[in-house]
Amino acid sequence: MRKGEKGILVAIAVIVLVFIGINSYRQTQVAEPDQGIPFYTTAATELQERGAHLLRLHACRDCHTLWGVRNPMQSVPSPALDGIGSLRSESWLYEYLSADDPQRILPTRLKAEYQMPSYAYLSETDRRTLAAYLASLRVEEWYLDEVKKSEYEKLTGETYRDGGDE
Repeated sequence: MRKGEKGILVAIAVIVLVFIGINSYRQTQVAEPDQGIPFYTTAATELQERGAHLLRLHACRDCHTLWGVRNPMQSVPSPALDGIGSLRSESWLYEYLSADDPQRILPTRLKAEYQMPSYAYLSETDRRTLAAYLASLRVEEWYLDEVKKSEYEKLTGETYRDGGDE
């Protein structure tokens, strides 16, 4: 071997042994189990189909995220619909969807063109279906704080503090 080659081989061997040691250490650490997808619905199949149809028909996903999926063209910082049923009751949602001016019920900081429109013009059946479907959109308890934080920050523009205004 030439002069210096032995030193390079020793250095490479040391580096390889260090990486093997680090990898072995990482494998011995207990990782937290994956808690799974936090979003779910309590709605019966028929309500799911009717509610999803109304959401598509009225382009709700143009502004809102649903099932963790965002419209790639979306630029409106609207609250996610995932977990809305964990935050709001069916009667509250019905009243909100029925209001001539939803901002009187839930003020927003969004510009007028991005604010929640009134759905008071829909039939009572459609509004009740939407309210029931939205109320069925839940999140697991362990994820609820993230939903509260996200909705609060999008509505107010302020940093969420646990136990803050909701």
